[in-house]
Amino acid sequence: MYDEIANLYHLVYPNWNEAIKQQGEALNGVVSNLVGSAPLSILDVSCGIGTQTLGLAALGHQVTASDLSAAAVNRARKEAATRGLDVTFKVADMRHCAEIHGSGFDVVLSAGNSLPHLPDEDEIRVALQGFYRCLRQEGVAIVNLRDYRADEDRSSPQMWKFGFHDDGSDRYFVFQTRDWHDDVYDVAMYFVREVREGIPARVTAGLSRYYAVTVDRLMALFREVGFTEVQRLDGILHHPIVVGRRAG
Repeated sequence: MYDEIANLYHLVYPNWNEAIKQQGEALNGVVSNLVGSAPLSILDVSCGIGTQTLGLAALGHQVTASDLSAAAVNRARKEAATRGLDVTFKVADMRHCAEIHGSGFDVVLSAGNSLPHLPDEDEIRVALQGFYRCLRQEGVAIVNLRDYRADEDRSSPQMWKFGFHDDGSDRYFVFQTRDWHDDVYDVAMYFVREVREGIPARVTAGLSRYYAVTVDRLMALFREVGFTEVQRLDGILHHPIVVGRRAG
């Protein structure tokens, strides 16, 4: 999905620059409490277009960032350069983070509900094992994900509206559709550039899939792969955060 929509993905936020600042500060508060103050070595294994990476790098952290989407990584790299931020970027699958990035990081981060892109618990477990291997002793893994619940509305189809957003001289209507299949749902993201005099309408879209792992089950998987001090944090980002520490 993200290869198709990377150039427009900032439009899911009312103000992307403000989101970068707010999320960076929120996550900085978490890592400061759990690990220490900047500069910390942070590995963002699902950086997307850079929302959390840019915010943390601007606060003085040494950030290494990767994502499976080459287009998203290219966008994030350009945004970092524009802001004068020194970030190391790579295209990589989070399940292979240890082989690609090595170990010794203070923090491993996966935000923006990215981990549930993996198809099942087995693959999530593989990713968490990689996170563990990437960390130094006493380092922490941080995963931010939707609060999937057994009693949530899983009727299909669903439409989620992000509203109207200006991008230069263009205005876009942004929305998402969801189609559920038990614990898996397909998501299509649409960015509709509205018609203007002499300029036709245009639709940019991408398709992806999520596995609705619950927060409680993810916490159990953290413990299964060896993390200690596993906890849930609410009220920091829009979705819950799960953290765990690599034992010393």
